[in-house]
Amino acid sequence: MEITGPWDRERVDEFLDGARIPVRIGCRTPRDAPWIVSLWFSWDGAISCATSASADLAAFLAHDDHVSFEVSTNDPPYKGVRGRGRATVSPDEEKELLRALLERYLGGVDNPTADRLLRPEREEIRIRIEPERLHSWDYSERMAEPER
Repeated sequence: MEITGPWDRERVDEFLDGARIPVRIGCRTPRDAPWIVSLWFSWDGAISCATSASADLAAFLAHDDHVSFEVSTNDPPYKGVRGRGRATVSPDEEKELLRALLERYLGGVDNPTADRLLRPEREEIRIRIEPERLHSWDYSERMAEPER
């Protein structure tokens, strides 16, 4: 995996492991149109996301597994990681990844969102993105407030 930007691999891992913001995933539709979607994720050297098996994204990734992605702060100072890679899709029959993501983002599964997503009739999939390239940026120094 190629890593560029101001952060080394350890800092990239630290940022992605600690981020509680969605990953934005870019892909191509079967008609070759660009598509972007935001999903909760976890990081273990690859990006893992969960979504409904009936989501358009599942069909798009079956057509073309090349993706781009970005995880970045929404408030100053802006910083983040973007990259590209390949996605694999597999069933999450027991909803293990989804449960882990509910813990990560909402602190548990005792809430209305979890009730809706964990319904027994809802089929869930895992999306795993193996990065080929990562690029970090961090505008903390240039966006620092001047001392008074």
